[in-house]
Amino acid sequence: MSDLAPDLITVGRVSMDLFARDIGAEFHDITSFETGVGGSPVNIAIGASRLGLTAIAFTAVGDDEVGRFVRRYLRNEGIITEYIPVKPETRTGMAVVGVQPPDRFPLLFYRENPADIHLGIDEAAALPLSRARAISLSGTALSRGNTHDVSLYLAERARASGLMTFIDLDLRPDQWPHPLSFGLRMRRILPLCDVIIGTEEEFFAALAPRPEPIMAGGKVSGALAMELRGLLRDFCEENGVTLALKQGDKGVMLYEGAQALSIPGFPVEILNTVGAGDGFASGLIYGWAQGWAWERAARFANACGAIVVSRHGCARALPTLHEVEAFLETHH
Repeated sequence: MSDLAPDLITVGRVSMDLFARDIGAEFHDITSFETGVGGSPVNIAIGASRLGLTAIAFTAVGDDEVGRFVRRYLRNEGIITEYIPVKPETRTGMAVVGVQPPDRFPLLFYRENPADIHLGIDEAAALPLSRARAISLSGTALSRGNTHDVSLYLAERARASGLMTFIDLDLRPDQWPHPLSFGLRMRRILPLCDVIIGTEEEFFAALAPRPEPIMAGGKVSGALAMELRGLLRDFCEENGVTLALKQGDKGVMLYEGAQALSIPGFPVEILNTVGAGDGFASGLIYGWAQGWAWERAARFANACGAIVVSRHGCARALPTLHEVEAFLETHH
C-alpha cells in the first residue's frame, strides 16, 4: 500500500461517464460521446488532486473493462487507487449525459447492482485514517447496499479520532427506494459530520421530516424557503456544523452557528452544469486544507464551480490550482 499521507479520502460511487460531443443536440440526435470518469466522490478526489492535494478514492469496480478504464483514469489523475476493490459478479456503473446549454443536461445512470454499493466495513477499516486529514462522504452512498453502514462506520471513526468530515448531500432521486428514505438516513449521519454541502432542494429533503418531501429538482421558495433557513440555523446551532448552501450563480450561503454569510458567485457563460458542485466541494476542501477562513475557502470554491460550468465535460472540466488563481485574478 502507498506510504503517502492522504489529505483526503473520498467515499462512494464511481462510474464511467459518456458526455455528448454534440453541444445543444437533442439526446436522440447525439452522434458521439467523450469518455471520462464520474460519480460525485471520485470527482471531488480528482478536483482535489488537480488543486494539489493527495487523495484516495475509496470505491469499488466490477471485474470488467469499464472498471479497468476507471482505475487507469484515476491513476493518471494522481489518485491513490489501492483501496478500490474489484467486486466479482457486479458491474462498474456508467452515466450518459446530454449537453443542451444553458439549462438542459439529461443524465441517465446505469447502476444495476453497481460494484460501489458493495464496499465492506473490513475494507473501510483498512483505510489509513490515522494518517489522513479529512474524509468526504456522499449522500448517495446511503441509498442501498453496504455503503450505508460503511459511511456510518467511517463517520463514527472520524468523529472519535478528530478527523475532519465533509459530506456532499448528492441527492439522486432515482437511486432511492422511497422519497422519504433520503431524509430518514441522512438525519442519522449528518450530526457526525463537520461540513455539509448541498443545494436548497437537497437540504430540505435531508432536514425536513415532511410527509411530502421536496426532492432534487423541486422548488423551494416562499414559505418553504423561510422554513429552510430556520432549519439550517437550528441544525447548525444544535450540532456545531458548518453548512454550505449552494445557490448556483448566486454563490453560496455559509451557516455557522447563528451566523449566515453570503459569498457571491462569478458570472460566466454556462456550457455545462454537471460537475459544478463537485468542483465547488473540491475547492472548499482545498481551502480548508490551506487553513483559510471559510469565507475565503468558499470564494475559491465558487471560482472552481464557475470554471467547470464554462467548460465541456465533468471530471475533465475540473480546474488546476493555476487555473483557479488566474481566474480569481481577473474576476473580482
